[in-house]
Amino acid sequence: MSTFGSYYRVTTFGESHCSSVGAIIDGCPPGLQLTPEDIQTQLSRRRPGQSDLTTPRNEKDLVHIQSGTEHGVTLGTPIGLLVKNEDHRPKDYTETDLYPRPSHADYTYLEKYGVKASSGGGRSSARETIGRVAAGAIAERFLKIAYGIEIVAFVTSVGKIHLPANVAPPALVPSPEDEDEVEDSLSPEFQKLLSTITREEVDKYPSRCPHQETHERMTKRIMRAKDANDSIGGTVTCVIRNVPSGLGEPVFDKFEAKLGHAMLSIPATKAFEIGSGFKGTEVPGSKHNDPFVLKDDGKLGTSSNWSGGVQGGITNGEDIYFRIGFKSPATITQEQKTAQYDGTPGTLAARGRHDPCVVPRAVPIVEAMAALVVIDMVLAQNARKGAAALLPAITTLPLTMVMPPKEKLVQQQ
Repeated sequence: MSTFGSYYRVTTFGESHCSSVGAIIDGCPPGLQLTPEDIQTQLSRRRPGQSDLTTPRNEKDLVHIQSGTEHGVTLGTPIGLLVKNEDHRPKDYTETDLYPRPSHADYTYLEKYGVKASSGGGRSSARETIGRVAAGAIAERFLKIAYGIEIVAFVTSVGKIHLPANVAPPALVPSPEDEDEVEDSLSPEFQKLLSTITREEVDKYPSRCPHQETHERMTKRIMRAKDANDSIGGTVTCVIRNVPSGLGEPVFDKFEAKLGHAMLSIPATKAFEIGSGFKGTEVPGSKHNDPFVLKDDGKLGTSSNWSGGVQGGITNGEDIYFRIGFKSPATITQEQKTAQYDGTPGTLAARGRHDPCVVPRAVPIVEAMAALVVIDMVLAQNARKGAAALLPAITTLPLTMVMPPKEKLVQQQ
């Protein structure tokens, strides 16, 4: 389906080479100050043609608010967002009349619907993500004003080139294999990166990897793929700060379940992990658990954060961090031996303008989808709390069913 969310519902529309793309947002809270400029910042970070590392397609991606606001304020009614396609070249895709591109969606869309867009990737194209980014920018604005929530994504690998170990997520590998000794849960450098990284720092680097030496190596790797008419994949790490505890709808809509749903819906994604991820399976609970402590603000928190800010499918108030894997883009101009739709073997050399690596431009898309998950969970929790507040207080529950007073927590410390 083309709709995401329950309380903040986003429906995207448009194909890669039609006249326009965009989104309809239903459920945005009224009274939010909003102008096109508030949305444009993120769309400009997503747009093509930003550097030699991206597709040369020249789109301004200017957003037009069609409905849902007056005098720069949201009305609570559906918000219509439209972005025109200006530099589309359908004739660049005539070879796909005969050939389904390897690892692309040409064949599967035709199998599913019996018809497909005549040029480009249609709805499977990353062009569709414009609507997501625009809707996510509005969600982020509300979350920032209402809760101080900050969402920052950055590139952590391209091909086999990774951020160095002192700033990357923990290895969490026992050494030797028959013992349970592990590295610190989160290196001090990585904790600082998660708690302080800003979009301005990320955008200093065209690769969007906020580490000069690694950025330079990544740039060379992407350019090597581009010069060879090839492509390369990578990973994006994202942190969400200042998220209130209690978000998530167990059991099927746990916070990380919805987050995984959102991230794996982005084109070219193949992997998702939160907190310690797959490496966390290699250590015992005695090393992996996050002990609770009383924080300086008087709230209960954890001394480590291997859980990535989510426990039991519900946010615990710590920073949420996760990583997404993007495969190498499927459309390359290098000749490939493959088969036509009728099974006749042949050679395909795709044309058009495509990203040799998607991860630099994927950063704002990841941030947008994270914002859509958080705002939906916030509105769901507020609806629950609002309904509960209408009922008379119950004072007869046993202590095992309620949160102890803060004074008792301090005494226990």
